[in-house]
Formats: sequence, structure tokens, C-alpha cells
Amino acid sequence: MAVGLVYGGLFAPLAAAGTLSTGGPASQVSQAPATVWHSAQDLAIYALSLIGVDYRFGGTTPERGLDCSGLVRYVFQQVTGVTLPRTSQELSRLGEKVPVTDLMPGDLVFFNTRQLQFSHVGIYLGEDRFIHAPRKGGEVEIVTLSKGYWQKRFDGARRLVGALPDLIPTAQAGTAQIDAQPDFRSSGDDSAAIPSLLPEELLP
Repeated sequence: MAVGLVYGGLFAPLAAAGTLSTGGPASQVSQAPATVWHSAQDLAIYALSLIGVDYRFGGTTPERGLDCSGLVRYVFQQVTGVTLPRTSQELSRLGEKVPVTDLMPGDLVFFNTRQLQFSHVGIYLGEDRFIHAPRKGGEVEIVTLSKGYWQKRFDGARRLVGALPDLIPTAQAGTAQIDAQPDFRSSGDDSAAIPSLLPEELLP
């Protein structure tokens, strides 16, 4: 079913933007959106392959489990080779801000699930759906963005596809800083600023 979403028109808006013209200067101009289209498609398709992977707080690989920012980081690492920062708060400062009306597959969508801005993140798939790692006891899944719970907690979206070459130094620097922290709490999705709450306590 998930794979069917990809090939059932999920990426139609990007496909239209990525159509190549043939010959002349126009083709050079159109190659940029085409590259963005293929990168975004690859991100979304790869993310779909992780449906069913167990949630694990602080998890960074499918074998050991993934949390929300761990899922995003793993997908981008595998598809683009770019190692993103570890936390959802840091991810929220990368790329460019995108209005919800302009969301495209591959965009990151952020939520306030712990009375803390940008404490949860997922990857937008298109057609009002995004994929995320939800909570303890859950699995990577697809949910609806306009669902009441997520709509009320929506914190905005960022587009990294197309800006990745510029992000490489920033992303790697941020990762080095996070990985240097010995405190396990700092390696998860959520800030230690609210240590008494875990994301699974508030997610539906």
C-alpha cells in the first residue's frame, strides 16, 4: 500500500516541475528542478522502505530502531550521503522555510509534541501524508498531516532538497558537536530541557 502511494500520483507536482526540455539554454535551466525532483522522490521512496521499523528513543539505524530525527538523518545519509545534525531542533534550522500550501515530497515537517517547539519531525510524502517514527512501542508509519492532533501541533516545514551542497559543512559540524556529547539524553530527538517527559507520552 505504501509503495502504491508513490506510484499513484504522490509526486505529480514535482514531476511536472521536473520535466526536461531538449536542447538549448532552456534545457540547462530545467535540469535544476529535475535534479530536485529526483532527489525528493528518492528520499520519499527510501523512507517508505522503512515502514514497520521499530521506534527506539535515540535510535539511529533500522537494525537497532529509529526515533523521529534518527529516521530523517538515516534517510538523508543513505540517499544523499549528507550527515545531518542529530536533533529535530537543529534540523529545523536547515534549508528554507516552506508554507504548508507549498509542501512537496521530501520536505521536513515539524511538530510541538512536548510543549517544546520542533520536538518532532517527519518526512512529507505528498497528498497530505508524512512518514515518521512515532513513539515507544510504535513503528515507522504514514499519517495524515491534517489530522487534528498533528494540525494543532504543526510547527512548520523546511526544504533541504536543493540546498544540500550548501548544508554539508553546517550539517557535519552540527553532527560532530552532538556526537561529542556523552549524555544519552542529548542524542535523542528531544531536548533535555524537559527530562520528565518522553515523546511517546504525548503522541497519539
